[in-house]
This record gives sequence, C-alpha cells and structure tokens, in this order.
Amino acid sequence: MICTDKSILLKLYFEMLRIRRIEEAIAARYPEQQMRCPVHLSIGQEAIAVGVCKALLQTDQIVSSHRAHAHYLAKGGSLRKMIAEIYGKKTGCCQGWGGSMHLVDLEHGMMGSTPIVGGSIPIGVGLAFAAHLKREPHLTVIFFGEGSTEEGVWAESLNFAALKRLPVLFVCENNLYSVYSPLHVRQPLSRSRLQIARAHGLHVDSGDGNVVEEVLEKSQSAVAHIHSGKGPVYLEFTTYRFREHCGPNFDNHIGYRTHEEAASWETRCPLKRLSHQFDDESIRQQIDDEIIDAFQFALNSPFPEVR
Repeated sequence: MICTDKSILLKLYFEMLRIRRIEEAIAARYPEQQMRCPVHLSIGQEAIAVGVCKALLQTDQIVSSHRAHAHYLAKGGSLRKMIAEIYGKKTGCCQGWGGSMHLVDLEHGMMGSTPIVGGSIPIGVGLAFAAHLKREPHLTVIFFGEGSTEEGVWAESLNFAALKRLPVLFVCENNLYSVYSPLHVRQPLSRSRLQIARAHGLHVDSGDGNVVEEVLEKSQSAVAHIHSGKGPVYLEFTTYRFREHCGPNFDNHIGYRTHEEAASWETRCPLKRLSHQFDDESIRQQIDDEIIDAFQFALNSPFPEVR
C-alpha cells in the first residue's frame, strides 16, 4: 500500500528537499569557476533516489552513473566530502581526483559512479555476484538512465543476473532524453524495456518516478522479492530533469524540448506534491545551514598534492 504515515512522508520530503537545495546551490555557484569538473544535476528526479534508498539497509550497496549526486546523498554520503570532491579538494570522497561523476562512500554502501553510459551496470552485477559467492546477505542497486538500455552490456548483465539469481535491483530512471535526443529517435516505439527484462528472466515493475511514495512501495516490494531468493528485479520509473543534461542552466530554449513540455512536468514536480503539507522555513534553514557549512569546508580545504 502507498505510504500515508506522515512521519515517513516528512522524512522523504526532507531528503528530497535537501537534495534539491544542494543541487540548486551547486548551480548557483558553478559560474564562479572554482568547481573542477562538469556537473550533471538531478533536479526534478529526486524522488527516485530517495524512494529507492529508503527501502534499503545501510549494508546494501549502490552504484550510479554520471548523474550521481542524489544517489550518493540519499544513501547517506557525506555532503562535505561531495562538495569538496566537486571542488577538487583533498578532503573530497575521492581525495579530489574523481570529481562529480566519481563519488564513493564505502561506509554507507555507495560503491561508486561512472560517467560511461551503461558502465555502472556490469559493475553492479559484479558486486552482486561477489555477494552471492560470499553468501553475504546484502543486495546491490544499479541506477542508470534509459539510454543505458541501448548498450549491449545491459542485455548481457540481465542475462547473467537472471542465470545466477543474483541479489541485484536494476533501477532505470527514464527521463525521456539522452543528452538532446528524445526516446523516439533512439528506440523503436514498439520496444518495451520491461518486456526485454522479463524475457531475460527478471521480475519487472514500473511506476511514476515523481511520486516518492510509489517509488518507495515498489522498491520495498522489489527488495523483498530479491531477499526471498527469487532473483533480480528490474524497476523503471518515469521522471524528468529540469536543467540541462550537463551544467547548471535551463536549456528549453535551444529546441530539443519545448517550454510546454517542461511546464507540464513542472506541475508534476516531486516536491510540489508534498510541499503544502511539510514546507517550513525551519526545515529550509536547517538544510541551508548545512549547505553553507559544506561549501565553506570545501573552499577551506587543500588541493591534493601533485603526484
């Protein structure tokens, strides 16, 4: 059943708002040209990261793609270390050498992210296979966009995961676009990613990625399915990124998507659905204080030594 517990909904809202405010702060400060890497923002897509990670244990593992901030934060990663990493500082989660697209926090099960499209998929399957061989109880979640399902490694990984009944959850964040290319110019209209995953032997489900309660419910069901030994699960959630593919700006004016489409998705913003219940100045102030601290920490931190 869809969660209606207000205390849980408040936690979900807080985590989504925290991610939104953090990424808006990154976007606002990016033109200062002190950040040492490109950034791919998840603004508009926060409900998937929060809903999925809420269904996990701390010992469960996740891997992500180039758009990794929300996953890193939702899994418990350090905001200070993430901002320091973006600034290329020694105190970053990869000591300043990785940047925004290479985030790691082993303590919280964030095993890493990779900018190669589809690259997170075999890594996650490998982690799940290792857990299977060692008879460890945790599962692995692989976050990726629908563009990754056009890579051959996706089918290969589905096949191997199903064959070995691995404890792995594939989470596809379908935001409709791969850079500037809409879905219909990349995949046949008759192509069903869910049917492909099912044909490989996975349990599949889909839902509205902007409804955090729905994401949580479906993720909890998927986790229970995996822990029962029934094999891997493929979940696909529809969502929409509000900003450009890479960078801090809005780009609806350049022609690959319309203002009307963006406005339509704005009405479905995952935060707007809950803000009338929980939006409070004290919550925002708590988050903003943490953000100010993290940026100050990053700016005051040293750069790594030249190797």
